[in-house]
Amino acid sequence: MIRRRMLAGLGLAAALSVAGLALSGCGEKPAQKAAPKELTFSILSAENQASMGPLWQPLLDDMSAQIGVKVKPYFATNYTSLVEAMRFNQVQVGWFSAAPALEAVNRADAEVLGRVIDAGGDATYKSVLIVRKGSGITLDDVLKCGKRYSFGLGDTQSTSGTLAPMAYLFTPKNIEPAKCFKAVRSASHQANFFSVANGVLDVATNNTVGLLFARRENPELAGKIEVIWTSPPLPESSILTRKDLDPAVKEKIRQFFLTYGTGTGPQADKQRQVLKGLAYGGFRPADDTYLDPIREMEAAEALADARRGGDKAKIAAAEAAFEKIRASAAQKRAVDPDV
Repeated sequence: MIRRRMLAGLGLAAALSVAGLALSGCGEKPAQKAAPKELTFSILSAENQASMGPLWQPLLDDMSAQIGVKVKPYFATNYTSLVEAMRFNQVQVGWFSAAPALEAVNRADAEVLGRVIDAGGDATYKSVLIVRKGSGITLDDVLKCGKRYSFGLGDTQSTSGTLAPMAYLFTPKNIEPAKCFKAVRSASHQANFFSVANGVLDVATNNTVGLLFARRENPELAGKIEVIWTSPPLPESSILTRKDLDPAVKEKIRQFFLTYGTGTGPQADKQRQVLKGLAYGGFRPADDTYLDPIREMEAAEALADARRGGDKAKIAAAEAAFEKIRASAAQKRAVDPDV
């Protein structure tokens, strides 16, 4: 099974200290939790910090001004670091793609405040397989396996880089990449893009958002790749906070994102330019159920893994779990077609 749980077995963070106990004749009453003086906002540096930092900093500056708390960025190069930083309260707010967002909800005391809408107004994006243009490699060629090609997956916790191609393409066809390709490596979308464009890798995963940035920043190299497979729609990125964040501050953050780039006037126009740099159209309300499609893909992969193992009891349990999650996801999609 390609996707691994990498966060189990770590110790709990130290208990929160309680300050300012007020004594009265009726007993001790703890003082209200003070609002934080500074927040750290995590960002996956999927491209690189040098290019992503200037795109995010104006939004963080606007956020600081609106909520009245200084917000500083925390850049990470992999999904595990993002989840761990949230888990141990090194960051309190963050931008997460869907799979690590679910990991943070399950393991890092996080909750979803809102979701990203792309510049075209869509709340979804897609995973893709890319090859070098002119290579002649087709999807049928890839699926024949035979250890003919080198292959690049994304981070093990990447929605579009690993989970979606496994759940929607390889697992249904009983293909294990390690047995299918002559070499398999995991890297960022940007690294895989460069490797395919320069002929270092034959095939790699990516996504429609990553290709948008690639075309904008490296149009010559982007012209050297082509897409041979596209996944069903995937939930766009989410904004997460720690559940134990001061409720008043949390609500200010929620309102900041839900109103950012809306309205009229010079300030709204400036905010829309910031969003344009991020290839976003804005943010919409969301809660943890927004991640149900990820739960569904993970359950499908767990079921396939159980079937490969051949244990009837494990297969029955995985089938029951998958059907339960699939029914929940279907109900959510009936209410919200964007998911």
